[in-house]
Amino acid sequence: MAKFVIQPHVRLQEWVAEELGFFADEGLDYEFDPAGFAGESVTTATSAPSVRSAATVPITVRSGAFEDMEKGRACDVSSACHWAVNAVASTGHGKMWGRAYSVCNSGIFVAEDSPYRRPEDLAGVKVGVGYHSGSHYSAIQALEPFLERSEIQLDFVGRPFDRVRLMLSGAIEAANVWGAQYYILEQLGFRKLVDTTFVMGFMVSESTTTEDLERYFRALRRAQREIDLEAERYKHFWLRELPEDLAARVDVRRFGPGERIVFEPYTREMFERTHRWMESWELFDTATAARADYERAVLA
Repeated sequence: MAKFVIQPHVRLQEWVAEELGFFADEGLDYEFDPAGFAGESVTTATSAPSVRSAATVPITVRSGAFEDMEKGRACDVSSACHWAVNAVASTGHGKMWGRAYSVCNSGIFVAEDSPYRRPEDLAGVKVGVGYHSGSHYSAIQALEPFLERSEIQLDFVGRPFDRVRLMLSGAIEAANVWGAQYYILEQLGFRKLVDTTFVMGFMVSESTTTEDLERYFRALRRAQREIDLEAERYKHFWLRELPEDLAARVDVRRFGPGERIVFEPYTREMFERTHRWMESWELFDTATAARADYERAVLA
């Protein structure tokens, strides 16, 4: 029988579950997929500082979490923002796990000496985000109370760690970052103008057995309890998720606990409300919108 393949998501829970033997206790025969989408990069430590000298603008990436899941991930379980998981599951590319979700710290940051001091100052300012990913959707949702639709300007630049490098090099003025990237910019003196904390969902393969998924989530529940009680014991695991160039610039002992998994249902109301919001912003095509079906998309 094939191993249960887990794609990490730049968080602590899976590493804690492995170290403490929670997966083994559940009898889960598993392995990690080391090439998870969230940790990928389209820049390198050496190329990022010279991004201005190439074409004076950061590399634009018109492919994100939605497209990555749509083409199929070589794993049994992975994560992405609930907007993307919701939309992809609606097209029949895997299913959304409906018995848990997570809440991820996120925020739009600017440099310490930036002239932008309030969310309203971002009117017409390009905010670096990931295309069709959590930083894309959460930036819109968080800026809605402060700006008119026409004033919200986004720039689709790279993967999450790419945006950190671009901020450090001064190549972009603002970026929406989450999890470990959030803690890096916070520690290095960047200022948060608006909190964009959002929900992450779980994408599961339709070929995966419910029994293995239940084993996986029971182990994560135990890991979450450990992190809640004594996060300091496990913050060194951030180093498994950080690129070497960025890890060298920060002290992960000062990071927070990151994403928190909530073992509550992702309900029909949550699914449909999220879908309606995406449709109102025309964030996916009309064919995707027409196929929204909670029973077919969500493993509840």
